[in-house]
Amino acid sequence: RQLQCIITRLTTAKNIPPYPGPNRMRDCYCTVNLDQEEVFRTKIIEKSLCPFYGEDFYCEIPRSFRHLSFYIFDRDVFRRDSSIGKVAVKKEDLQRYHGKDTWFPLRHVSADSEVQVFSLCSVLECQGLPIVNGQCDPYAAVSLLGPSRSEAKKTKVKRKTNNPQFDETFYFEVRGGWCYLSTVRVDLWNASNLKFGDEFLGGVRVPLRALGQAGVHDAWYFLQPRDNGGKPVKVDELGSLRLNIVYTEDHVFPSDHYGPLRDLMLTSANVKPVSASAAHILGEVCREKQEAAIPLVRLFLHYGNILPFLSAVAHAEVNRTQDPNTIFRGNSLTSKCIDETMKLAGNHYLQVTLRSMIDEICTDHKPCEIDPVKLKESENLETNRENLRQYVDRIFNMITTSGVRCPTVMCDIFFSLRESAATRFEVDQDVRYTAVSSFIFLRFFAPAILSPNLFQLRPHHPDPATSRTLTLISKTIQTLGSLAKSKSASFKETYMAAFYDYFNEQKYGDAVKNTSLSDYLSWRSLPPSVNHPFLLLSRFMIKRAQGRNRFGMKNFKKRWFRLTNHEFTYHKTKGNDWRIPIENILAVERLEEESFKMKNMFQVIQPERALYIQANNCVEARDWIDILTKVSQCNRKRLSTYHPSAYLNGHWLCCKMSADTEPGCTPCTGGLPANIQLDVDGDREAERIYCLFSTYMDKLVNMQEACGSRSVYDGPEQEEYSCFLIDDPRETYKTLRVIISSVQTLEQQHTKYKRDMFRKTKIGSQ
Repeated sequence: RQLQCIITRLTTAKNIPPYPGPNRMRDCYCTVNLDQEEVFRTKIIEKSLCPFYGEDFYCEIPRSFRHLSFYIFDRDVFRRDSSIGKVAVKKEDLQRYHGKDTWFPLRHVSADSEVQVFSLCSVLECQGLPIVNGQCDPYAAVSLLGPSRSEAKKTKVKRKTNNPQFDETFYFEVRGGWCYLSTVRVDLWNASNLKFGDEFLGGVRVPLRALGQAGVHDAWYFLQPRDNGGKPVKVDELGSLRLNIVYTEDHVFPSDHYGPLRDLMLTSANVKPVSASAAHILGEVCREKQEAAIPLVRLFLHYGNILPFLSAVAHAEVNRTQDPNTIFRGNSLTSKCIDETMKLAGNHYLQVTLRSMIDEICTDHKPCEIDPVKLKESENLETNRENLRQYVDRIFNMITTSGVRCPTVMCDIFFSLRESAATRFEVDQDVRYTAVSSFIFLRFFAPAILSPNLFQLRPHHPDPATSRTLTLISKTIQTLGSLAKSKSASFKETYMAAFYDYFNEQKYGDAVKNTSLSDYLSWRSLPPSVNHPFLLLSRFMIKRAQGRNRFGMKNFKKRWFRLTNHEFTYHKTKGNDWRIPIENILAVERLEEESFKMKNMFQVIQPERALYIQANNCVEARDWIDILTKVSQCNRKRLSTYHPSAYLNGHWLCCKMSADTEPGCTPCTGGLPANIQLDVDGDREAERIYCLFSTYMDKLVNMQEACGSRSVYDGPEQEEYSCFLIDDPRETYKTLRVIISSVQTLEQQHTKYKRDMFRKTKIGSQ
């Protein structure tokens, strides 16, 4: 299998021609296109002829393409977009610019050159033609070009298809020896009902000399843009665009080829010390930790081993940290891997937590500027502060009450981080919270608020005013989540420090500590050493006797309820009488008030029956539902539907069905499933890990030499080897030897495959 991906860093543009008006400045944005399909758009940079974008774009390429294109657009005061120029790089030329900062001259954009150049065509049929304005009614115009141009002949129009079968033959008279000087021209058009005429889809030119001595040439051709005969454009007329393009093609073998390397990676959590494991070594030799984190996280998630691996590397990093205030603040392998895990597993969590609020902010356009220097004449500073304060308050509350929706894998990781930090820094009481909040606030929610388009919360960049509002909200949320002791010192700007005084209350710090993201985590998959029973919640509540069909107040009794991470119990006193193992809880849902004419009731559904409970108030009811849902979320037999009303007098009050075993009539609302299904190709990630090891083979060899040096003498490390973290030279050397052997074996297989299977493809070949 051949799989493609591209990483593009759009840095800046320069020397863009000025706007033909008194202002002369332009509001520009840039798009990334695969042929003509837009796949990414930058934010708008206002009032600049040298806009700086500084944005990275990562794309898995799902189809074949011919050109990677970049368009610069200008948006005028009437919000109309016009193209300034473009850069188009052919697929076969991408390797020339791989990983290099390059300035590309902008070219003019003409209607005739904008064709779907990736389409394939022959005189007999076409495949993959573009759909224009919701339709594709193609026909072909065929002509013979030579010393005397012949009349163009047209095929029939094929309605509502972008894969037309023409099967039409045209005859042209070719005289004497002019045959090899002539060219067949085929143009594809979309038959349009618009007054502007038919749309050009692309064309090909085939020299008749291609027939050769056989006189027959049966081939596929890529559609090409039409030469409009325009005047040549000066290279520097439209300015230039600075890009850094990384293009990769992964040639993925069957799964068994990666067995030794994959098994070595997946056992990394069991290697002592973890710095001697294959996964940790990959992070050591890669130029950037992010390079290693992406395939590592996807591989471990695919095989269900992400928690042991992250727990091991996090525990090792915590033990190396001297100051609790700097815990997980660097760009280490641990932090990059957790960032990538949150990005993959937490997308739905972000959507249900923040999307409605982000949409409201982008739609309402309330003024929130609190910098007196940037304040407009028509705006009031106190009004803006109040608008911003309300936004921050609401978003902070959404985050701190979102624990029940947090994916189990993220909760497991956070709990492991908290335990490692609390054990390492026993004196600091806040470190168990900052270890979690540094990720959940600073690295997850705050970046999503700052750039909602990068987290699929918005289709495009917000306008500049809204983007400024989101920036102020994000900065405040970061500081709230960091449990900063010195409020005013958290900001460089005095106006932000003054604004933060609104939140200088203990309740915000308590909310971070008491949020279910820090306290009500999932403990199911942790090692036995930290999976001991401990109390989560206990309280007196009212329960209804199970198995009673008739209504009566004698059925409702006050009991002492107690929840641990292992079981849910209730008792007449504080003894142990009735037990419900956590694995027997299939769902936890509210119970409609009409069932027993009682408020604040909820139900704990078990395989045999449901337990109906009345909490003391609505807040307690919500707390019990949230925590019971969280601890039972990874049960394999969790229900997808339930009955919102009770079973009384021989039938369900909600759906009137008579059998007490009847499946539920309403979808469950208990949050996300325990195991999020991610679209990860394990073999492809193994191939990527092989490619990284192969790329950094020199560093692997140097690391081997460093292990040998440290084993031979007990002195200071040689300076050239000081960049490697080697806790145990002997174990690290053993792992390196297996890595190098596995990589060399795969290298031989790749070389053989390329030699046997790959041939350079030419335009017009079969």
